[in-house]
Amino acid sequence: MDTERPTGRAPGSLAPAAVRGARQRARDEITAAIKDEARRQLAADGAAKLSLRAVARELGMVSSALYRYFPSRDELLTALIVDAYDAVGAAAETAAGTVGDPLTRWGAVCAAVRAWALEHPHEYALIYGSPVPGYAAPRTTVEPASRVGLALVGIARDAQRGPGTAPPGLPDGLRPEAERIAADLAPGLPPELAASLVAAWSQLFGLISFEVFGQYHRVVEDRDAFFAHAAERLGREAGIAPSAGDRS
Repeated sequence: MDTERPTGRAPGSLAPAAVRGARQRARDEITAAIKDEARRQLAADGAAKLSLRAVARELGMVSSALYRYFPSRDELLTALIVDAYDAVGAAAETAAGTVGDPLTRWGAVCAAVRAWALEHPHEYALIYGSPVPGYAAPRTTVEPASRVGLALVGIARDAQRGPGTAPPGLPDGLRPEAERIAADLAPGLPPELAASLVAAWSQLFGLISFEVFGQYHRVVEDRDAFFAHAAERLGREAGIAPSAGDRS
């Protein structure tokens, strides 16, 4: 006697969940291929010339099929921007978790961000280079863009709980803005420290941008040593104290 319950499916057919899973995997693979080709075009022609039609042509797709994945050039750009911010943010967060005193970890984060930028110069240019004409980044880019800064803020919090911090003082005219920065970006940190962290964060990307965009040509030769020294100095000037045995 056959005791199996009927399934309502033909022998050898896939369950609905399996079909959905296969479709999602296929969609993920096509999405990744689209973004890979778009990154290739970024490297070749720059973000301003990115074209959905060109991407579709290189992938052997009709434009209407590609629009089902990215309805506009701006949506594709946003996906690439979020991916880039997430990638450099992940590198910073991994480095922030290394063992060492706060100043050592600060240097590790700066070095990790620089290494990512040098390995991915076109993606770095997309997020820290010239604005793309006609493109306005949506709010979905804000959280990914904050990851490097928040990694540095986390180190500052650890420094405050451990060896202490020594940020520079604030002129009276800047205090209201510093208090707003602290409330918005680094709750619980002194306004002096929050303001100095934002300054150091922006200066870090200035150092990296000079290198990525060729501004050190015939100026700085030993760029590894130069960057390590400059990054440490940024940390000290921001108020990230070295360990007790390494104060100078």
